Amino acid sequence: MKQPPARSGHPPLRKHVLSLGVLPVVALLLAVLPGCAAGGSVTGAGAGTTANDRPSGEITVFAAASLKQAFTELAGTFEAEHPGTSVALSFAGSSDLASQISQGAPADVFASADTANMKKVLDAGLADGTPENFATNTLAIAVPPGNPAGVTSLKDLARPGIKLVTCARQVPCGAAAARVAQAAGLTLSPVSEENAVTDVLGKVTSGEADAGLVYGTDIKAAGTRAAGIQFPEAGSAVNTYPITGLAGGRNKAAAHAFMDLVAGPEGQKVLAAAGFGPGGQ
Repeated sequence: MKQPPARSGHPPLRKHVLSLGVLPVVALLLAVLPGCAAGGSVTGAGAGTTANDRPSGEITVFAAASLKQAFTELAGTFEAEHPGTSVALSFAGSSDLASQISQGAPADVFASADTANMKKVLDAGLADGTPENFATNTLAIAVPPGNPAGVTSLKDLARPGIKLVTCARQVPCGAAAARVAQAAGLTLSPVSEENAVTDVLGKVTSGEADAGLVYGTDIKAAGTRAAGIQFPEAGSAVNTYPITGLAGGRNKAAAHAFMDLVAGPEGQKVLAAAGFGPGGQ
């Protein structure tokens, strides 16, 4: 870095610095240029964010309904680790959230339950940077406690008289249900198609449905309110969850810090405990 010109009547600044010795010079330069220190940039924090920047203020996070339990916990962790911040969470089907973002809904972060709805946001130029895959999830069959309809496999969902509920096809869990049915050569005829996986689970736990195709994480979160049945065909439709900051976000520093938490060891531990698999590439 160029030293400023010496003032008239004073010895050049360079002579004063040389007389200070090597270590004070290093300390002086670091004090003058904190952004030039090694490791000054926070991973994934974006341009203009340095290690000395502290997240503050509110961020709004749009997240897939299946992330409700994990992200609620992570939001609390984030606020505790960064005093002065607050996280407003909005959960819904990923397709609904992508539509809201495209219509100008204010948000800082978008976490989708599939790459297809994230691509809509990316292609519209509404993402801030490249989305990062942070989790995976697989379908399972949810049935009411006691499994009164005797469902034991995917093919049972095609039996006459079975009241099956799935997500609508534009929703990630609905698209996954269609893929597993096709892979198994089955025709499923749900009595209801919902816009969020939590609504599917709600119809099962309330006794309105004999079975529902949801994520394994949803069954785990339901506890004793529902039982889960794994089926091998689910492996043909594993959902990958990406997360990104949004170009219209008003608090990019805090948004990137929250995404770092989700993708980092602490976030991955919470997601794993909720039943999610690690993010794919």
